[in-house]
Amino acid sequence: MGLTIGVDIGGTKIAAGVVDEEGSILATCKVPTPDTPEGVIDAIADAVRTVSADHEVEAVGIGAAGYVDDKRATVLFAPNINWRHEALKDKVEQRVGLPVVVENDANAAAWGEYRFGAGQGHDDVICITLGTGLGGGIIIGNKLRRGRFGVAAEFGHIRTVPDGLLCGCGSQGCWEQYASGRALVRYARQRAHATPENATVLLGLGDGTPEGIEGKHISLAARQGDPVAVDSFRELARWVGAGLADLASLFDPSAFIVGGGLSDEGDLVLDPIRKSFRRWLVGGKWRPHAQVLAAQLGGKAGLVGAADLARQG
Repeated sequence: MGLTIGVDIGGTKIAAGVVDEEGSILATCKVPTPDTPEGVIDAIADAVRTVSADHEVEAVGIGAAGYVDDKRATVLFAPNINWRHEALKDKVEQRVGLPVVVENDANAAAWGEYRFGAGQGHDDVICITLGTGLGGGIIIGNKLRRGRFGVAAEFGHIRTVPDGLLCGCGSQGCWEQYASGRALVRYARQRAHATPENATVLLGLGDGTPEGIEGKHISLAARQGDPVAVDSFRELARWVGAGLADLASLFDPSAFIVGGGLSDEGDLVLDPIRKSFRRWLVGGKWRPHAQVLAAQLGGKAGLVGAADLARQG
């Protein structure tokens, strides 16, 4: 199969792109994400028609946040769009006249990194996406592992703290409540409130109050050596690395790939993650260690991965 289209559904925008067999994006467009479920479907179709106008494309892959069924056709549950058993594949196919494959967005991003990014050369890779929440993808034996019902690798909702913080999923103590962009902001605000004298740079980047601290402020302040910002990244990394050590006990991959918005911070976040991973890896003194790598494709990973999964059918 030749050219395919990848679609990445975000909270504020829908991105579509024509992708070739080498993972190169030949044409793209972005449209705002509508407020209604049916509006999202119409926007996807419009974006597909726009990018395919000057290219001969053969299939469409869609990355959607939420649970996608084992047939890669129906979004069982997508809280941010309010899809419930949404027949996304059929509805988009009817509008664009092309075969459609639907995949979880984190799975699509993981596949993109495995095929064209940091995962090249590895047969067994676990990917996590550190953004507002925490997502993941499993590639074992060169295959994307989705589980019997299609909803595997929801790593962010592994319960790491019994009766811990309430999660948006309705459970308590989920990993993403301690290892995500949202958690990083919480750590920084708590520390700035407790010891404002150690957060002068951080507080100065916002409105002067702990409540005014945002993620972008923490990154900037940490690079300037602000003690609270640096310590907040260390706390985040402690939870991420410990979770990766648990995943190593389950899957024993040769590499972990860390993507999502927080991975853009590079070694500021990756070095302490690696340190925590080594600290908590069971039998770590005696066993081989998986590499912990930064994702390479950035925000393109989901689009490229979805397009490649559509190519493979």
